[in-house]
Amino acid sequence: MTAMLEPLMLAAVRLADALRAENAALARLDLPAAAELATAKRQASDAFAAAFDAAHRTGLQATGPDRARAEEIAGHLRELTAENRRLLERAIALQSRVIETIAGAARPKGPGTYGALGRAQEGRPAPVSVLSRV
Repeated sequence: MTAMLEPLMLAAVRLADALRAENAALARLDLPAAAELATAKRQASDAFAAAFDAAHRTGLQATGPDRARAEEIAGHLRELTAENRRLLERAIALQSRVIETIAGAARPKGPGTYGALGRAQEGRPAPVSVLSRV
C-alpha cells in the first residue's frame, strides 16, 4: 500500500469499526450504549472525510492491489452505513412509540373540565414534557 493511501485506508477501517460497534448496540436495542458510541462514530466519520478530501485534492488514485482493497473497504462501508441507517430508523420509531404511549397515558380520562363560562369542555391533555437521550 502506498504511503499516501495509508491514512485513507486506516480512516476507513476506523469508521467501519465504529459503525460495526454502533450497529451491534442498536441491533440489541441497547440505546444508551449506542448513544455513547455516537461520538466515536462522528470522530471516525470526520477523520475519514478529511482523509478522503486530502486524497482527492492531491489526485491520489489507488491502483492494482490497492484499488481492489479500496473498493472492498468502500463496499463494506456502504453495507455498514445502510445497516446503520436501518437500525437508527428502527430505534427512532421505537422511541416514538414509547413517547406516544407515555403521552397517551398522561391524558386525563374524565368527563372533561369546565370552561370560563361553566360549560363542560372535552378533556384536553395536560402539558407534558418528555426528555429522551438517544
